[in-house]
Amino acid sequence: MPARMEKRKPQAQQQRQQKQKQEAKSLKRKREQVSLDQLQDAVDQFDPKSADTTKFSNLPLSSPTASGIEASHFQAPTDIQARAIPAALKGQDILGAAKTGSGKTLAFLVPVLEKLYRARWTEYDGLGALIISPTRELAVQTFQVLTKVGRFHSFSAGLVIGGKNLKEEAERLGRMSILVCTPGRMLQHLDSTSGLQVDNLQILVLDEADRIMDMGFKSAVDALVEHLPKERQTLLFSATQSRKVSDLSRLSLKEPEYIAVHENAAASTPESLQQHYLVTPLASKLNTLYGFIKSNLKSKILVFFSSGKQVRFAFETMRHLRPGLPLYHLLGPQKQAQRLQITASYSASKCACLFATDVVARGVDFPSVDWVVQVDAPEDVDTYIHRVGRTARFNKDGKAVLLLDPSEEEGMLKRLELKKIPIRRVNVRENKKQSIDESIQNMVFKDPSLKYLASKSFISYVRSIHLQRDKEIFNLKKLDLEAYAASLGLPGAPIISFAKGEDVKKLKNMSRAALSDSDSEFDAEKKKRKARTKVDKMFERTNQDVLTDHYTKLLGDATDKAAEDSDDDFLAVKRVIEGDDLDVAVDDRVTLPSGTKIISGLGGEEPFIVDSKRREKMLKSKKQMLKFKGRGDHIVFDDEGTAHHPYRIQGEDDFKRDGSAEAQRRKFVEDEAVKVREADIGDKALVKEKRREKKEKRKAREALENGLASAAAMPSLGAPEDGEDPLAFLASLPVAGGTHSDTEEEEHEGRPRKKAKKWFEDDSADEKKTKGKKGKGKIIEITDEPDTLEDYETLAAGLLDD
Repeated sequence: MPARMEKRKPQAQQQRQQKQKQEAKSLKRKREQVSLDQLQDAVDQFDPKSADTTKFSNLPLSSPTASGIEASHFQAPTDIQARAIPAALKGQDILGAAKTGSGKTLAFLVPVLEKLYRARWTEYDGLGALIISPTRELAVQTFQVLTKVGRFHSFSAGLVIGGKNLKEEAERLGRMSILVCTPGRMLQHLDSTSGLQVDNLQILVLDEADRIMDMGFKSAVDALVEHLPKERQTLLFSATQSRKVSDLSRLSLKEPEYIAVHENAAASTPESLQQHYLVTPLASKLNTLYGFIKSNLKSKILVFFSSGKQVRFAFETMRHLRPGLPLYHLLGPQKQAQRLQITASYSASKCACLFATDVVARGVDFPSVDWVVQVDAPEDVDTYIHRVGRTARFNKDGKAVLLLDPSEEEGMLKRLELKKIPIRRVNVRENKKQSIDESIQNMVFKDPSLKYLASKSFISYVRSIHLQRDKEIFNLKKLDLEAYAASLGLPGAPIISFAKGEDVKKLKNMSRAALSDSDSEFDAEKKKRKARTKVDKMFERTNQDVLTDHYTKLLGDATDKAAEDSDDDFLAVKRVIEGDDLDVAVDDRVTLPSGTKIISGLGGEEPFIVDSKRREKMLKSKKQMLKFKGRGDHIVFDDEGTAHHPYRIQGEDDFKRDGSAEAQRRKFVEDEAVKVREADIGDKALVKEKRREKKEKRKAREALENGLASAAAMPSLGAPEDGEDPLAFLASLPVAGGTHSDTEEEEHEGRPRKKAKKWFEDDSADEKKTKGKKGKGKIIEITDEPDTLEDYETLAAGLLDD
């Protein structure tokens, strides 16, 4: 009986403990529900107009969010945060517009965390919040701020951007509560990832909404919104906001509240930003940029170009010129890991220069940027505002300079004045101007890849100007393109297709019926628009490659005839057909169809006949041309410089003539053994010599450390040998005033001696300088030349005396 009681006692204790745990969990849930109800009541009763919003502690926020804000060292909310957060907490859709660097990121991250916290969101509820950014860099920055502010929450957050493994991202998306993404990558997951649930989405955020909703992202945004539920909260934030009805209807906003904290400000840019513009011709912009960088070596500079090819060319040329501070370049086609590394390195630098496109013009926060330089004019005022917003952030000081071509000045200033942007003109000092045109030409001439990049840079810039909508500012006809090409190191301006005239544009927009009409005035242009192969395109690039002329001369008589008519190409070597080759060529021309080309001198036994596209492609194939020419003898050189055929199999008769296989083997082994022994002797001698040199250096170092440098230098002067007169030896020693002339010492050492510094000007000056200085040396005047041994001993004692 007592044993049974002992067994029942532990079971009762376990049941009692489980009951206590369940009661504790239920009490905890009740307390959390009570706190959530109190938080919701505080949000409902909060009135932003009458309440004090100068501190985060006065806002109705949950304890995890408040702790995260405090731990992230955010003290007082900015204007956009103080007005947007309370309205977003009440569930309203928001259109937020504020200057760059005003804290818009925190203004939408706090409502996202509070929305999911009050809904008691878990990983089993699917995706709760979606934050869309236009660029990868801005998405990464937003995700970093989210991890800091939301560190005390239990939500799972993910970053979805291009450049990463799609499968790895798809495996983790199903467990995420918050996602920060770019439009294209997120749309890809919505179309292909089955485990991603967005039916319960609570809140959608668009950072830099004007950029996301423009023509570049229109199709991606429209397709993305179709996957999302209509019953949701939507927040839109940007430095330059759009209030178009069409944009709002696309995103299904319901009575959004428009919050523009700087709408009535005197300017659309921060007051602490000093803005300048500089009028310089297009061909001199690289010179101006280099001179500016050389004058601001202790500053952090951000340089904007209109295209990635220009960024690459400017970076490569400036890197070779070595202006004196670290250089970085950032553009869209780079790999994601490289972009993140460059962004981190530039952010951590105190003095550096970053060449970039508009990929970092929006929202990206680089700490302590001193200068923003716009080499190419922005496409509109909004782009200008976003570019200069990379400096003077969070009420800090900053400077910006805009380089304008004379044809762009008037139109751009009008656009800036309409937006109330204060900007003044400055000029470059004459002593600060530098020219790098010759250096760029030398680099482009020596490096074919840099020449190719310069050509692509020219083409991309001209195309960007051609595609600009504001023709009052961007007029291609007013630009000196030849001078611009020369500034890039090119011998001439590359030919661009759209620059041929308006007929090309009309032809492109014509209907098929008009194109099929043989009497059409564009019939000649129609024939030119036939399908071209890669070979055709290569031969048309006469201004791209110096070898094109050589290849075109190989291809036909038309090119040869044109070369004969030209007077400039007087050194061109043309193919000459003589003798039997002439007869064969003439016979072949008679029998072969028209348009066939015959090329001789390629190394084959017969001329090469080009009668089809396949035969033209064979000219570019090394493998096919080797078959046509026949493989020659391959010769390699050994270490001694002896030429021989590699891996050639010897004939059986020749092998037997040299002896039996065993005898040849023994001979080979003996020869190799001799070579090895000789090499060992040389290696041992070399090792011995290195050990001896190392020992001598160690002894010399020990002698210097022990203060015996003077004693170690004495043998170089020559010691008296046996039988030599001691007086003659002492007479050869150097004394004050010098007994050895400089010419004798130069002949002894075999090299010129450096000119001694002039320490004293005259005797009176010597006496003044030597007074009061101890341990600086002693001057001994010699009246009579020493003759006896006693005189030399007296002189030596004076020299050695302290």
